[in-house]
Amino acid sequence: MIDHIDHIVLTTRDRAGCVRFYTEVLGMRLVTFRTPTEERFAFAFGDQKINVHEWGREFTPRAHVAAPGTLDLCFIAAVPLAEVIRRLEAAGVPILEGPVEKTGATAKIRSVYVRDPDLNLVEISVPA
Repeated sequence: MIDHIDHIVLTTRDRAGCVRFYTEVLGMRLVTFRTPTEERFAFAFGDQKINVHEWGREFTPRAHVAAPGTLDLCFIAAVPLAEVIRRLEAAGVPILEGPVEKTGATAKIRSVYVRDPDLNLVEISVPA
């Protein structure tokens, strides 16, 4: 019945820091869109996106408990893991763990773990 994920929603308390991390560090595209009642923003990459809610000003409907720092995300990188590590180090983003081998959705992956400005856990991986 389900084929793939279209988007997820991230709640941030630090809009500027969130935009910097996902665009400048991870290389996603910042996109804006309008609903009939408000302007919203998201980060696009590949055929997916991350919609963003600002904490205390979330859109409805929303998760029962929408709070910064509650996501654990895993992204597959389009570049070698060594390049991911160089980019993270250049941006001053500390690596919490890795590189380590993990089990991905379809195969083994090699990963590094970091935190975004809201303390969400972000795993960046390549096929093992």
